[in-house]
Amino acid sequence: MAWCAARLSMPAAHGAQIRPLRARYPLAAGLCCVSFVGSRLWSSSTSHSKPFACVASASFSTSASVSKEAVQTEKAPAALGPYSQAIKANNLLFVSGVLGLVPETGKFISDSIEGQTEQVLKNMGEILKASGADYSAVVKTTIMLADLKDFKAVNEIYSKYFSSPAPARSTYQVAALPMNARIEIECIAAL
Repeated sequence: MAWCAARLSMPAAHGAQIRPLRARYPLAAGLCCVSFVGSRLWSSSTSHSKPFACVASASFSTSASVSKEAVQTEKAPAALGPYSQAIKANNLLFVSGVLGLVPETGKFISDSIEGQTEQVLKNMGEILKASGADYSAVVKTTIMLADLKDFKAVNEIYSKYFSSPAPARSTYQVAALPMNARIEIECIAAL
């Protein structure tokens, strides 16, 4: 059981709205943990002090059933280390970072960002297919670039693979990528 308390000073117009409280002062509540929130949220010449308390119980199960299955296809480059090309976990697919390597040779398709991006997305498509998914199932991608100046060129190719609504995405410039790659992309898909 978690318990939290606060004494709120807020204008009467805001009443007992909890959303502003959570937005301004996130509550750290855990099992048998007490959290206190600051006593003054809004400054107002006509503030009314109102006590606030809440009690919540949480149920945690140590026997949660997680289905976890490795995905492997020879139509995409093998993992370069002790990890899987992808993992199916319940209704989600987690695709490891993919490089622009040709599966048959283990070499980059080219040195250009365009060539590597195209190959990365083809490789990702093969992993998705082996998992029973396709590009439309992707909900999140993370792109790692050796040079953020390649952002525009990557976007032009990326947009050919992901139709609207495009997946959520993060793009970062990193210090280095495996095998001196120019780009690496990982994704999460809903199954």
